Amino acid sequence: MQQLIGMIVVGALIGAVARLVKPGKQPIGILATIALGALGAGVGGWLVELFGYTNASGGVEWIKWIVAVVVAGILISVYMTITGSKKRGE
Repeated sequence: MQQLIGMIVVGALIGAVARLVKPGKQPIGILATIALGALGAGVGGWLVELFGYTNASGGVEWIKWIVAVVVAGILISVYMTITGSKKRGE
């Protein structure tokens, strides 16, 4: 149960940061933001490990967070394209 709550919190954080970084307004709901953020975190972490990154210092793995936000931003763009959502305010 704690792992599920952790995934929701991390997904919300990553998704929210990705939406803040991405220009324009994204008309998607909080559940989609959490889901895409969690998926971005998972795929981003997997990509970083795939390319052989190891955290020798044992501290916060910033590279994983940065890649997760980038991947979540890409997923939000793909989601908006598939669902036909348009940027507002342009």
